[in-house]
Amino acid sequence: MSDFEYFKTIKEMPAEERPRERLSRLGPEALKDTELIAVILRTGTNKISVVALAEKLLAEFGDLRRLSQATVEEITTRVKGIGKVKAIELKAALELGKRLSNYSKEPPRRIKSPKDVVDLLMTTYKDYETEHFTCVFMNVRNDVIKVLEISKGGVDSAVVSPSEVFKHAVRMSACNIIVVHNHPSGDPEPSCADIEISNQLMEAGKLLGVQLLDHIILGDGRYVSLKERALI
Repeated sequence: MSDFEYFKTIKEMPAEERPRERLSRLGPEALKDTELIAVILRTGTNKISVVALAEKLLAEFGDLRRLSQATVEEITTRVKGIGKVKAIELKAALELGKRLSNYSKEPPRRIKSPKDVVDLLMTTYKDYETEHFTCVFMNVRNDVIKVLEISKGGVDSAVVSPSEVFKHAVRMSACNIIVVHNHPSGDPEPSCADIEISNQLMEAGKLLGVQLLDHIILGDGRYVSLKERALI
């Protein structure tokens, strides 16, 4: 396949087609993913324009989600023309986008149902390829005090210590908690181990006056509430 392009550099492109000028004139929402990436990369190489480099980058990883999961080393190794500095700047921009998407869903002031918790955490969890265990700490009215990741593990388990959970609960003066973890397989059906840790947390909470309201397991766009299933 030939690397020939009609426009080797951004300066050789008509002004109205340059990503930065298009963003300035039309706004970022009018640009394609590759054009936004080109704005971040700023320059191409002596062989291809920055737009072509951005297209090559996105084609290599398939989509923005996979690109956001790639390491700096993977980006520089798999895409010729992108050095460490460009890869770091790209990773920083993608991370800001992920954090902004989390801010877009403010924690509900009061948790009334499992769906409230799912809406709060599903965006964060959808890109995880390993298990993460999170606890939602609440007061007596179920107003959220804090959402805190307790542990993370491998593709099929995350080690959870009840003492770690309740250490934070006591420090925050939390009365109620809901624990959440994901199944990277995408299947949220609870395992025997999931039910066992729920029972351990419930018993430990009774001794400290902290109630475990639910254990929610997140999958690929689905969830299971152990409370709704009457498993706790």
